[in-house]
Amino acid sequence: MDGTGGNNRTWKKTLRRWVQFFLNPRLLLCFGIAWMITNGWCYVFILLGTWLGIGWMLTVGTAWAGILWLPFTPEKVVTLIIAIFLLRLIFPGDEKTLKLLHEEKQKLQAAWRGRRKRPRRRRENLKNS
Repeated sequence: MDGTGGNNRTWKKTLRRWVQFFLNPRLLLCFGIAWMITNGWCYVFILLGTWLGIGWMLTVGTAWAGILWLPFTPEKVVTLIIAIFLLRLIFPGDEKTLKLLHEEKQKLQAAWRGRRKRPRRRRENLKNS
């Protein structure tokens, strides 16, 4: 490292962009709605099932909450995908957030393409050896 702090600035800039993205009030609203779709209903079921004495509601809510606490559940990813879908649906004019999403999607696609091409080259080199 040359002592200029270039990597540190890049890291801080990236972190700032992501914090601004996730703390965007429109995205937070959409994330809240998405969370209620994927998770929140089970806590409402637990509360109402306990309060009103409805056994099936308590059982279903508790079972789903138990599944959510397992380490392999993809609910966080699904919740984020639903939130982004809702953001595009409800706030199509939020160009700043949608632009950031588009840029990150392009970076991921470029990284995925580069990752997929590398093993093929290795296989070709092994065949030629």
